[in-house]
Amino acid sequence: MVLRNNIYKISGLGKPVKWWVGLLCGAAFSFVPTGCKPGTDEVAQAKEHQVITAAETVPAKKMVTLGGTVTEIVCALGDCNAIVATDLTSTYPKHMQQLPSMGYRNNIKAEGIISTGADFVLAEADYLDESVVDQLSSTGVAMHVVENNLSKESTIKMVQQLGKLLGKEAKAKELQERIEADFAQVNKHLAEASSRPKVLFVYARGQGTLNIGGKNTFAEKMINLAGGQLAVNQLEEFKPLTAEAVIAANPDYLLFFDSGQQSLGGVEGIMSIPGIKETTAGKKKNIIAMDGLYLSGFGPRVGKAVDELVLKIHPELQATASVQ
Repeated sequence: MVLRNNIYKISGLGKPVKWWVGLLCGAAFSFVPTGCKPGTDEVAQAKEHQVITAAETVPAKKMVTLGGTVTEIVCALGDCNAIVATDLTSTYPKHMQQLPSMGYRNNIKAEGIISTGADFVLAEADYLDESVVDQLSSTGVAMHVVENNLSKESTIKMVQQLGKLLGKEAKAKELQERIEADFAQVNKHLAEASSRPKVLFVYARGQGTLNIGGKNTFAEKMINLAGGQLAVNQLEEFKPLTAEAVIAANPDYLLFFDSGQQSLGGVEGIMSIPGIKETTAGKKKNIIAMDGLYLSGFGPRVGKAVDELVLKIHPELQATASVQ
């Protein structure tokens, strides 16, 4: 295999994983192209990139960040001002939405990135088409790729590697300590929890696009971290929602992205989904909606997102939490 120049994969983050397309679609609001559906053939496959140790440090001049988690980490490290353009999934911090957007995944063109005058690109793994990667390489635009394996350890590793790359090791250490502290709070709450509710994540883009999250999705990871049970253990990745599947799962809680709940017209719209009214969650209207990137991105706020979900699905903890 011929290794291309200027393409770097920050090492030490584990094996490549499939990126759930819905994670990015949900964070990018409802105007993402209709072809963006979780669990379809459009889930990107891992590609080979040149591997380096990331021992060198790149100055924080002008960069383009592609992928909401990468953008959030760079900002948390203190280099927000060096970002000149992002993508549709980079919704946090909020002012990142005011920057020029390169688009979304397969729609991103090398010409758009080059036109920003950026010195380098930071991207999440498998985010760009190979043709775009080749074009960037041929023009001398350096590209650094990180992988997100959807775990606390992976988040910390991304923080460490990007901190080293950007010369922000001290800030990265502070950020790691904050993440560890957030998860310590999670563990404290879980030690006091007495229930293990079943949770069903529903990815919605209006009544016409409804999918439920099974194994090997961010939903499984977050629900497990929050001390819940995945309501559809027999399913892999994302599958179309059916009344039969919802009733059989009989979740105690329904989990949505904020944007998904809004696309359905709120709680009333959710209750009109076939099968929902027959579930425990439907009967009790146990419906949870959280920001897409916050819930699924596994960025610097992942511990806070998990803890928030812990409190939402464990009502026995809510009285204690309100006193603290």
